[in-house]
Amino acid sequence: MNWLLVIAGAVVGAPLRYLTDRAVQARHDSLFPWGTFVVNAAACLALGLLTGALLAGAASSRLGLLFGTGLCGALSTYSTFSYETLRLAERGRKFQAAANVVASVLLGLGSVHLGTHVARALFA
Repeated sequence: MNWLLVIAGAVVGAPLRYLTDRAVQARHDSLFPWGTFVVNAAACLALGLLTGALLAGAASSRLGLLFGTGLCGALSTYSTFSYETLRLAERGRKFQAAANVVASVLLGLGSVHLGTHVARALFA
């Protein structure tokens, strides 16, 4: 049953990632991968909220599988982040590549941290 929850979450997360990425990127006339940046930050925030709810006992492990592993796992994308960063560097945009790495890591960690604390405060 657990693997079905992961699949169900991924079935929603993967197209949501693609559609969000395309919608965000279409609004920017830039080589910087804003779409991937936004979906990864959103996935980190959602995972932080879920983690906080799990730690507070307000969510079940099944919800963790459905939304954490399935939805957030498919929504976020390390491979696309890596590819787009490499593409920036290969095109001579080394500063943008480095900024993408630093900003993505900091925003991701900050988002999951914020989400965890918000959920813990809500469910404590």
